[in-house]
Parts: sequence; structure tokens; C-alpha cells
Amino acid sequence: MKAASISEIKTELKGKSAAQLAELCLRLARFKKENKELLTYLLFEADDEESYRRSVRSEIEAGIAAINTSNLYIAKKMIRKVLRTANKFIKYSGDQATEVELLIFFCQQLNESGLPLRRSPALENLYTGVVKKVKAGVASLHEDLQYEYRDQVAALEQKK
Repeated sequence: MKAASISEIKTELKGKSAAQLAELCLRLARFKKENKELLTYLLFEADDEESYRRSVRSEIEAGIAAINTSNLYIAKKMIRKVLRTANKFIKYSGDQATEVELLIFFCQQLNESGLPLRRSPALENLYTGVVKKVKAGVASLHEDLQYEYRDQVAALEQKK
């Protein structure tokens, strides 16, 4: 079965009633956890972006706090897991400022964790990649927001 394009889906959805749309959304939510998480964000959390950022920050903080720092291999896997989770929640939001803020928070938490980032090339490359992503995100923001985040990005580059 070939998937329809977004424009085809959009035109088909316009012809559906509200009850049919609700039924389609509920059916879609049953199949994947990510679909359900996205619907939860859109229905309950999209109106209050700052509250959403706080909840994601607490998840990042909890994930990094749970990292076993004695074994670098396991620590690397756990860091990647936390970053994947953060990226998933950033994708749900779609707001560039949310992306920048959460990735900066991730890097700050990583620096505070006490993990020897320089000792592992994989961890150092991961950190450098996140900082590059933050820089690209800051560059696409409005000038006023760029000014607010500039100092934080500079601090992340120095701690590397």
C-alpha cells in the first residue's frame, strides 16, 4: 500500500465531519505511542509552551541524573537516550525557541553531570553536534532572541 501525500490527506480530511475526524484521531492514537504523545501535546500543552518546556526540562534533568558515571560506555548510551527523548519532544513543539532552550539546557546538564566529555571522542562529538544544532537554531531566531541566547551558547562552547 502506498501512502497518500499530505495534500491528498488534507483535501480528504476537509470532507469529513467533526465526529469522523475525532474518530480518526482516536484510531491513530491507538497505534503508536508517539502519535498519542503528539495528540496530548496538541490538545493539552500547546497553549502553554512555557509549562511544556518546564516538563521537558524536568525529564532531561531526571534522565541525566540517572546516568551511571562509572562506566563511560553505559553513560554514552544513556546520554543518547536522553537526547533522543529531548529531540522527540522538541519535534512535537515545532517552536525554534523551544528547541534552542531545551538543547541549551541539555548541554548545561551534561556539563554539570561531571562526565569526562573529553575522555570519550564519541561523547565529545555528540556534545559538539548538539552545540552546532543550538547555533543553527539561534541563527534562525529573531534578532532579539538571538541576543538573549548568544551568551549561553558562548558559555557552552567554552565548557567543551
